[in-house]
Amino acid sequence: MNIENNLVVESKAGRKLLLDVYFPKLTKNPKSIVIFAHGFKGFKDWGCWDLIGKAFVDAGFLFIKFNFSHNGTTLDKPLDFADLEAFGENNYTNELLDIESVLDWIPKNLDAKYGYIDHNDISLIGHSRGGGVSIIAGHQDPRIKRVITWASVSSLSYFWEANEKLTNEWKAKGVYHVINGRTKQEMPLYYQLKKDFERNKKKYTLQTILPEFKKPLFIIHGGNDTAVAEFAAHQMKEWCPKAEIYIIEEADHVFSAKHPWTSNELPDDCLDLVEATVDFIL
Repeated sequence: MNIENNLVVESKAGRKLLLDVYFPKLTKNPKSIVIFAHGFKGFKDWGCWDLIGKAFVDAGFLFIKFNFSHNGTTLDKPLDFADLEAFGENNYTNELLDIESVLDWIPKNLDAKYGYIDHNDISLIGHSRGGGVSIIAGHQDPRIKRVITWASVSSLSYFWEANEKLTNEWKAKGVYHVINGRTKQEMPLYYQLKKDFERNKKKYTLQTILPEFKKPLFIIHGGNDTAVAEFAAHQMKEWCPKAEIYIIEEADHVFSAKHPWTSNELPDDCLDLVEATVDFIL
């Protein structure tokens, strides 16, 4: 197995992002590409995402994970939320531009040293909020052949919908701070996030997109997810009846992982997650 970490990619969102490539030893067998998009307050090196990348390589894939350009980490501090201003300026348009930039980067940079790669077989995995964004990207971009969501939200307006008081205060102040439970940082969300969503409401509303979603879609969720309730998975399945759904009954929002992850082994729920995803792609 070979790994290249922290490759710098210019994003159309106006900032640089970091990307990791995991690939098997060179063979003549074609390798499909799997791209992983992290969620809100997430980053590519969180928890056991590294071990998950290696597990996909062991299954015969080329695996890419990346930081969204406005996720709050920086090029020199990819493990820390060192740029809260960038975090506050993030929105769904930026994240979609980041995914588009990663897709653009692939044919220009995955050359012969990676072996034979099937550029026509790209799967996109999104965790949590990244799942909702991945569905939009899959709906819009023909290069993505299938989408897999892990513990995905069913609405990208979940933060403010049905909370008029929060929305009014947010609009008046221009910023709302969320507490990072792990780092205890007060992380700003500027009101531009909601304005960006409202400008693109039709194409950013999953309830509108999913009935028209034409590609294979696999929805995986934990039955013990307290961050995004299992109901969200069934909602998306209702909107896209042809989608496949798999509930890992005892799994939480991060499938029994945590940060930092100090073991060399994946937790059982993550093993189940990877196995189900691999089976779906194959």
